[in-house]
Amino acid sequence: MHHWIALFNEQIKETSLLQWLAVILGVAEVLFALYDKIWLYPTGIISTIIAIYLLLTVQLYADSALNVYYLVMSVYGWVHWAKKKQGPEVVISWSGKKDWLISLSISIGGWLILYLLLKYFTPSNVPVWDALVSSTAWAGMWLLAKRKIENWIFLNISNLFAIPLLFYKQLPLFAALTLFLFVIAFGGLYKWIKICKARQTVITV
Repeated sequence: MHHWIALFNEQIKETSLLQWLAVILGVAEVLFALYDKIWLYPTGIISTIIAIYLLLTVQLYADSALNVYYLVMSVYGWVHWAKKKQGPEVVISWSGKKDWLISLSISIGGWLILYLLLKYFTPSNVPVWDALVSSTAWAGMWLLAKRKIENWIFLNISNLFAIPLLFYKQLPLFAALTLFLFVIAFGGLYKWIKICKARQTVITV
């Protein structure tokens, strides 16, 4: 344990200002999202742009591609919010067999495709883990868009593998931020289950 603490402290001392900025803005994004503030988008966009650059410098190509997706969705969300578009509400619910089949296909199929691309077309030295982090996150985001409770499970599988990967790539603050998101996701899972149960109770009554 002492070795890991010493290693973390050493990496923190060597952390660039860009990584500090990206993480600070990332935390701000989460807090703005928690309080339903539109500032989550500009802070998230700047944080993601910096993250893409830093991830590319350490050859985490799949993770970089995942952040490009985050960037596109952030821009879309900002525009959508600013125009105050309102559509029919998609209620929170559990995944059905079809949802599980699609999400597992995204995770497994996406992992295989990304692994092969990383292994044979990039100099990545962590193709297995990099591909796994991104493919499970893709599945989680797909379920999130459909407001399925299991999205938190897939996103946390991604976070679980991302934490040691980011430490290995000497991005300790990104790893700490991911750990923070890992903990927050459990709260999200509990909250969504509670909302779903309350809705089912109202329908039953």
